[in-house]
Amino acid sequence: MNPKRRMLSLLSVLLLTVLSLAGCGKEDVPEKTPAEAALTKVTLNEVAHSIFYAPMYAAIENGYFAEEGIELDLVTGFGADKVMAAVLSGEAQIGFMGPETTVYTYNEGTSDAVVNFAQLTQRAGNFIVSREKQKDFKLSDLVGKDVLGGRAGGMPSHDVT
Repeated sequence: MNPKRRMLSLLSVLLLTVLSLAGCGKEDVPEKTPAEAALTKVTLNEVAHSIFYAPMYAAIENGYFAEEGIELDLVTGFGADKVMAAVLSGEAQIGFMGPETTVYTYNEGTSDAVVNFAQLTQRAGNFIVSREKQKDFKLSDLVGKDVLGGRAGGMPSHDVT
C-alpha cells in the first residue's frame, strides 16, 4: 500500500472514530449556576397544610427562597409528634407545629430542646364548623349549643372562647 493511501485510510478511520464518539457523552442537562450550587438546603416539616401558610406557599412557588439562597424542601408530617421526631432526628431543620410538642419533649428530658417561635400566623387557627348548612349564621346562633373548643391532646389549658 502506498504511503498516501495509508495516510488517507488512517485519517478516515480517525475521522470516523471522532464522529462516532460525538454523540456519546452526558445528556443535555443544564449545568447549575454558581448561585444554584451555593443554595443552602433546608427541610421544613409542617404538621398539616394550612391556609395560614399561604404566603409561604406563594414564596416557594415564586422562587423567593431560592433568591435568598435557600433550597426549601417542604414536607407534611401529618402530626406534631412526627414533625418533632423529624426535627429531633435531623431529618428536618424546621418544624411547623403547636408548642405543646416542645413542652412534652422538654418534660421528657430531651438533651437538645428545640426553640419555638410564636405567633407566626398572628391568628389562632380555629374555625366554627357545623354538620348542617347555616344560612346567615350569627354568633348568637350558638347560644345554648354545645361547642367543642379544642381537640384531645391539644395544648394544655387551650381556651378558644
